[in-house]
Order: sequence, then structure tokens, then C-alpha cells
Amino acid sequence: MIQDSPSDTVDEPEPEAVRRTADAAESSRASRGWWDRNADEYQAEHGAFLGDDRFVWGPEGLDEADAALLGPARELAGRSVLEIGCGAAQCSRWLAGQGARPVALDLSYRQLRHSRRIGGGFPLVQADAGALPFADGSFDLACSAYGGVPFVADSARVMREVHRVLRPGGRWVFSVTHPIRWAFPDEPGPEGLTVSASYFDRTPYVEQDEHGAAVYVEHHRTVGDRVREIAAAGFRLVDLVEPQWPRWNTQEWGGWSPLRGALLPGTAIFVCVRD
Repeated sequence: MIQDSPSDTVDEPEPEAVRRTADAAESSRASRGWWDRNADEYQAEHGAFLGDDRFVWGPEGLDEADAALLGPARELAGRSVLEIGCGAAQCSRWLAGQGARPVALDLSYRQLRHSRRIGGGFPLVQADAGALPFADGSFDLACSAYGGVPFVADSARVMREVHRVLRPGGRWVFSVTHPIRWAFPDEPGPEGLTVSASYFDRTPYVEQDEHGAAVYVEHHRTVGDRVREIAAAGFRLVDLVEPQWPRWNTQEWGGWSPLRGALLPGTAIFVCVRD
């Protein structure tokens, strides 16, 4: 469970962006450090869009209240739900508002501090998505909105872990950057509309410091890779949602924008069932 401890941030030189291998330990260490350093800025920049108690699946703004990918909201009451990579636990807060019993998990202590700041009354757990600290069959549902999946070197292990902690019939719904986006520059304007890399290159994207140590790591998988990971873990894929960019959303968020969103899918949401 999250406990209070001091957290200081320091200015660091601009990291170098490269494509290279990064194992599980380096990826986990980089993600924990990056989110601890950047949680305050992230919540300040995106907190208004995400809301304190709203369940948003991605930068397009698809809301679980409308999409019901975890099931009808009226059926969530009393159900135990694990949120992986929760950030400030906005999704868990919405789930609690529907009468569900969420547990919010994140690797970053600083992100969980923001959840505590907002409040909610549900458990907060600091842990790695690849080693969930729960007994078999602990949850009815599991979800992750741009949470741990893209940042874990062995995402197939995450699928197996989620399958383990879910009860039969449970849903596992997670959103990630749409795999096709890896073929394009991470730019919201016209320069982001021309293919610049192979879609099939799974080499991790790494930002590293002056000593070559990773400070940010993101792992690419193709659509086929994701489907095979899901199936190998014992899940049944029942839907793959690619949200279209809505007219009301005029903001840019990293490489996401109305321009790109009108032409390219930016998010992929995988809806899985544990039979």
C-alpha cells in the first residue's frame, strides 16, 4: 500500500532519444523514475481533461460512461475491479461512483500521491504490472487506460498476471497507443503524417541520459503481437475498439491531434474475457 515519504525533483539534461533493447529491470526502473519526476507536470497539464472522477480511455476522449466496455454501468455495483497503471486513479474514482470496489495500482509513488490528494477511499497499491501482488481470482474486472502495458518489456507476462488474478468470466480491457502510430513521427502536425519507420520494428523507444541509462522506455507491439499475447494468456478477444477523433475535441496531446485523428487511429482498446 502507498505510504508517505519525501519526494524531490531535480533538473536533468535533455535525454537522447534512441531505439535499442531495454530489459524488464531497466524498463521498470526507467518508468518508475520518469513518472515520479513528471507526475506533477502531467497532472497539471492533463488533469482538467481527465477530470477527478472520469473514466477516459485515451486522448480522443472516449468515456467509459458512454462506451461501457467493462459492461453496463448499472452492473458495476459491488464488483471488484483492478486498475493497472492508474496514475491519479481517475478511472477508479469513477468506478467507485458506480458502486464498484476498485483497487488502483501504479508503479509510481508520485502518481499515487496525486490520487491520495484528490481522495476516493479505495486502496492504492504501488507495484509492477508484471508482478501483481494479489491472490488468484481476486477480481471480477481489470482495466488499464494507457497504463502499464506499453511500458513493460514482457507485456505477455502482464496478460498472464491479469488472467491469474481475474475470476472466470471477468473482463480485461486495456488501451494503448495504436500500433500503427509507431510508423509515424510523434508529431501532431503535418510532419506527423508521413511514414518514417517500419511498423514491424519492435525495437523499444528509449530516452537515455548522458551515461546511457534509460530514463524513459516504451515498447512497441503490432496488432498481431497483442492478439497472440491475449490468446496465449487464456483470454478471448471480444472487441478491438479504435476510437475516431470527435469533433468536440480540439486539443493536441503529444502526437495526438484533430488533424492526425481524422486520418489515423491513435488508440487501440482491447476487450478481453477470461473464460
